Amino acid sequence: MELSDLRIALFSGNYNYVRDGANQALNRLVGYLLRHGAQVRVYAPTVERPAFEPTGDLVGLPSMAFPTRGEYRFPLGLSRAIRADIAGFAPNVLHVSSPDVSGHRAVSWARERGLPILASVHTRFDTYPRYYGLGFTEPLLTAIMRRFYVRCDALVAPSESMAEVLRQDRMGRDIGIWSRGVDRTIFDPSCRDPAWRAGLGIGQDDVAIGFLGRLVMEKGLDVFADTITALKQRGVAHKVLVIGDGPARGWLEQRLPDAAFAGFQTGADLGRATASMDVLFNPSTTETFGNVTLEAMASGIPVVAAAATGSESLVADGVSGRLAPPGNAALFADVLQAYVEQPQLRLAHGQAGEHRSRAFDWDRINHTVAETYLRLVKARSASGRAGG
Repeated sequence: MELSDLRIALFSGNYNYVRDGANQALNRLVGYLLRHGAQVRVYAPTVERPAFEPTGDLVGLPSMAFPTRGEYRFPLGLSRAIRADIAGFAPNVLHVSSPDVSGHRAVSWARERGLPILASVHTRFDTYPRYYGLGFTEPLLTAIMRRFYVRCDALVAPSESMAEVLRQDRMGRDIGIWSRGVDRTIFDPSCRDPAWRAGLGIGQDDVAIGFLGRLVMEKGLDVFADTITALKQRGVAHKVLVIGDGPARGWLEQRLPDAAFAGFQTGADLGRATASMDVLFNPSTTETFGNVTLEAMASGIPVVAAAATGSESLVADGVSGRLAPPGNAALFADVLQAYVEQPQLRLAHGQAGEHRSRAFDWDRINHTVAETYLRLVKARSASGRAGG
C-alpha cells in the first residue's frame, strides 16, 4: 500500500479560523499528504474571515462560539449532511485532533464501519481550567479525554514527555511521536534587526526578555508578569518584548506598563521579531510541544521555560536554556537574571539551541504520521481478512 492509496478524513476543532501552532501543524501535514498523492478531506468549524487560507478541502462543521472566548468555536456534532459527505468521500482512515463533540461523533461513525482511527494530541485541555479558577474540574476532563482516546486505534503526541503523560493517564497503548518542525527560512539568527528593536525602544545593549505567543491566561501570563516584577524589584536592568496578541493583552499591558508590545507577527516579520529578543521566557504548561520554544532555538535565542511537557523534550537544561518548576516566579527570576548579567552564557546556550533545532525537518516529521496511517490501514485490512 502506498501513500496515494490513503483517503483520510481529518476532524479538527480549529483548522484555520484562529492561528496557532496546532492548526498550522495540521495544515502542513495535509500539504505533505497531498503532495504525495493522498486524498484528504478536512472537517472543522469555519468563519467568514479565517486567520489564513486552509490547505486542501475544508468542510464546515456546525458550531457555536465559546461563551467567554468568542474567537473560538465549539463543534456541535455531525449533521445529516456532514455524515452524507463523509460517506461520499469514503475514507479508509480517520484522523481526529480534538476531543470535542464532533470528534466523539466521528470516532463513533468510524468504529461502526470498522475504520482505523488515529488521534493526534495537540493541547493539554485538562490543564486549562486551573487558569480560570476551575481546577477542581480537571479529573472530570481527564476522564472524558480518556474515554475519547481509548476508542482510537493509535495516538500521536508531539513530544516524548507528552506521550509519557498519556501513558500514565491510561489514554492508550499505541502512542507514537509526531514532533514539530521549524521553517529555517523564517527562523534564523541572521534575522535579528537592531533597527527594529530601536523602533520599540530597545537599545543595542539592552537585554530583551521576550514572550512569544497568543496572549491568553493559559499561556502562563500571570507567572510571566510576576517574574518580571521580581526582576524589577531586584534592580536587574532589562527590557520586555511581547510578541503576539489576544484577549489578555489589556491585562498584561496593565501589569507590565513598560513592556514593548510588538503585536501579532507572521512570516518573515515573526522571524525578525523572534531573533531580535535576547532570551525567550515561556512559562506555559499547556503546550504538548512548544512551537515557540523551537522557533526561538532556531533563531539562536536561549530559552527559559517551565519544566513541563513539551519544553522538557526540547530544552537541554543548562545547555540550550534553563528549566524551572512551573509557577515558581522566584526561580524563573534567578535564571533570567543570570542570562541578563552573562552575555557569554546567552551566546553559548543560544548557539546550542540553534544546533539542536536543525534536527526538526517538517517532511521527515510528517512522514512518520503518514507511516502510522498506512500501518493502521494495513492492520485493519489484515484483521478483516482473518475474521472473514
